[in-house]
Parts: sequence; structure tokens; C-alpha cells
Amino acid sequence: MPYKVNILIEKDEDGFYAYCPELPGCQSQGDTLAEATENIKEAVELYLETLSEEEKQSFFNKEVVAMTLEVQVA
Repeated sequence: MPYKVNILIEKDEDGFYAYCPELPGCQSQGDTLAEATENIKEAVELYLETLSEEEKQSFFNKEVVAMTLEVQVA
């Protein structure tokens, strides 16, 4: 069964860090964006295999909002 999950990927000095906010501890990395994307996809699939259907439903009932926020600093 396919699931849609939110993935956040951050670039840092070591490459790319990826994580899934709905799944605590589900994270990965890669030297390139493509590698990080593939690695987090695999991590999510493996994570979901460990969950019962009830656990999956509880994780996917969370609301995740990603946005850019502009703030002023004095």
C-alpha cells in the first residue's frame, strides 16, 4: 500500500540531511540531493515495515506544515 509522507532535506557542509517529521527518528543523509532522497525513501519504507496498521494510521493523522517565515532582528 502506498503512503505519502513529508520529507525535509537540509544542505550542510557534509552533504544533505533528510528526515521525515511524521516518523520520529526516521532520518538519512547523502552526498547529493538525489542520494539523500533515495536513502530517505528506503529509510521510510523500512520504518513503515516495522509498524502495525494502527501505528501507521496514528502517524499519518498528524498535520505537518512547512513554510518560510520572515523575521526581523534588531
